[in-house]
Amino acid sequence: MTLQASFQAAQAASKALPERPDNMTLLEIYALYKQSTGGDVDGERPGFTDMVGRAKYDAWASLKGTSNDEAMQKYIDLIADLQD
Repeated sequence: MTLQASFQAAQAASKALPERPDNMTLLEIYALYKQSTGGDVDGERPGFTDMVGRAKYDAWASLKGTSNDEAMQKYIDLIADLQD
């Protein structure tokens, strides 16, 4: 199975996890997905009043410089760990 196919399978599996991950894990999933599909973060960091947007931005920004393929593999591995 190709990396792209495995990534798509992990996306589908993420919607059917046995239990909801904690907020930090959800941020990691979000950041890995965005880095895999969009590359490095761009745009301005959300303002202080948008705490959720700011947390998402910071999580994605923490992966700056990570290749798309590396982020995809980390996403696949994380979802696989959450399924167990």
